[in-house]
Amino acid sequence: MNELLGINAAQGGAAAIVTLVVLFIILGRLVPRSVLEDVRKDRDDRLQALVGERDAWREAYRESEAARMESQSQVGELLELSRTADHVLRAIRGEVHGDAMDPTGAAPPS
Repeated sequence: MNELLGINAAQGGAAAIVTLVVLFIILGRLVPRSVLEDVRKDRDDRLQALVGERDAWREAYRESEAARMESQSQVGELLELSRTADHVLRAIRGEVHGDAMDPTGAAPPS
């Protein structure tokens, strides 16, 4: 348990510790604080950009849905107006049976 990488820590002393520190630096396990802060700042900046992009897409979706709902309600109104106009035109031409304008269903003048 006292051996690390085949070196007894009690025998190696300071040289073992310096060797481990150099080894950790070479392997990338030990980095200066400035490098760590730069990496964290870069990560935070990328996260902020992603959050901003997500919020922009969310707002665009909300606007799109609002426009779609308004368009759908307008289509419904136009469809009802076209049905009414169709019924009126058919009544004028005498194609709607049982209508007040239908000569076969209207009462004879007295």
